[in-house]
Amino acid sequence: MLPSELVNLVQEVVGRRCERQNIELKRASQGTPERLYDTLSSFSNQVGGGIILFGIDEKNDFQITGVYDAQDLQTKVTNQSLQMEPVVRPVFTVAEVEGHTIVSAEISECDIFDKPCFYKGAGRLRGSFIRVGEADMPMTEYEIYSYEVFKRKIQDELRIVERADMDSFDKDTLAEYFIRLRKTKPNLAKQPNEKILQLQGIVDHGRPTVAGIMMLGEYPQAYFPQLSVTAMVVDGTEIGELGVNGERFIDNQRIEGTLTQMLEDTLAFVRRNMRNATIVDAEGRRADRSEYPMVAVREIILNALIHRDYSIHTDHSPIRVVLYRDRLEVENPGGLYGRITVDDLGKVSADTRNPFIAGGLEVMLGTENRFSGIPTIMHEMKKAGLAPAVFESRRGVFKVTLYNRRESERRAEGTAVSVTEPMQKILAFCSQPRSRNEIADYMEIETPSYVVKKYLRPLLDMGKLRLTIPEAPKSKNQRYVAALA
Repeated sequence: MLPSELVNLVQEVVGRRCERQNIELKRASQGTPERLYDTLSSFSNQVGGGIILFGIDEKNDFQITGVYDAQDLQTKVTNQSLQMEPVVRPVFTVAEVEGHTIVSAEISECDIFDKPCFYKGAGRLRGSFIRVGEADMPMTEYEIYSYEVFKRKIQDELRIVERADMDSFDKDTLAEYFIRLRKTKPNLAKQPNEKILQLQGIVDHGRPTVAGIMMLGEYPQAYFPQLSVTAMVVDGTEIGELGVNGERFIDNQRIEGTLTQMLEDTLAFVRRNMRNATIVDAEGRRADRSEYPMVAVREIILNALIHRDYSIHTDHSPIRVVLYRDRLEVENPGGLYGRITVDDLGKVSADTRNPFIAGGLEVMLGTENRFSGIPTIMHEMKKAGLAPAVFESRRGVFKVTLYNRRESERRAEGTAVSVTEPMQKILAFCSQPRSRNEIADYMEIETPSYVVKKYLRPLLDMGKLRLTIPEAPKSKNQRYVAALA
């Protein structure tokens, strides 16, 4: 960056008094920090990389201290960068701010085929880090494995199911599969059935695979009890809120079966628990309008079943569907796979984690299903006049959130909502980052959750307040800070 850009960045960070997802502050007035490995790793592994700012004392009210020696600091940071695998190449900028010398080190995201970047002295398992809010957190074994899967083209859906044999398939479902395949893939249908099953990833040398059992098994959960869907309805906006009669869930169901069975049963659960409105047009015609467009819901659940992780690391993790008062959330184990990012969704072709399951369900569900799910979801939400779907991928979990009409309208009108006197007091108090407990104490309110619901969440929606750790909203280190005008 240019020195003038560095000056502006420093002023912004000091004004906000907090680090960010892509900004790390180091004092460096007495010498070069000895352990930069964690941050070098996390920024290299993060989409877009990050910037280390040297010469700001975060623990002393974000005072600009300057660095002890800009030239020596750059040399020593470079030496630490050489101990990373792959080697990190920081880009340095030096600028004067309020009479002090500030140094920035820009860390580029490394290529996905080189991830995870790690400190060689600690090794891949203990030296790999990921950025979570303003903190550098050790990568889990699964997060490291997720990079290896893509680089080495590991196909977990083709794992052999040790306790299963050919009798584990449902004979009627298998017969239906062959009938549909002969209609959709006539050239493949010329092969013997045994070879078709091998070529389609349903068996491997006569033994059922995970893909085969999940698509065509008699009872897949006999082998994988948690490869299912947990669906629940909460009478509130957060897990833990109780209904009028003290119930935790209005409805709660574990959905099992093959992938197609779980798709249909999950859709039935959502239909059963959605609120519907009757609309009368100008000519007196009546029509029902569902809370969420079912075409979009179907695509979300279908994508979760197809693209979830089927490795041994997630055998105990079901897909999770939750209907709140204001939204529908669907979470599946396994973040985005390969090179695609959340910003790319619906714009570019994505790498497919489970191509055999995707191909098999295309046969089972009909040729019209080409799994162009994200554009369909976007289109259906827009057509229904609802807020755009929210897509999140973090720490091995992919989540899609749909907001209903009431919440969509509230969000659209959020900037017009008046800021009450208590909200103004909170904004003044949050000129520096504050925890929800600190805010509750300041407002003399005994229940922090009430403060969050009544004041903090509306201020966040209006853009008046922001989270210091937006990637981890429920972090115990979460702080709220007033957004700069």
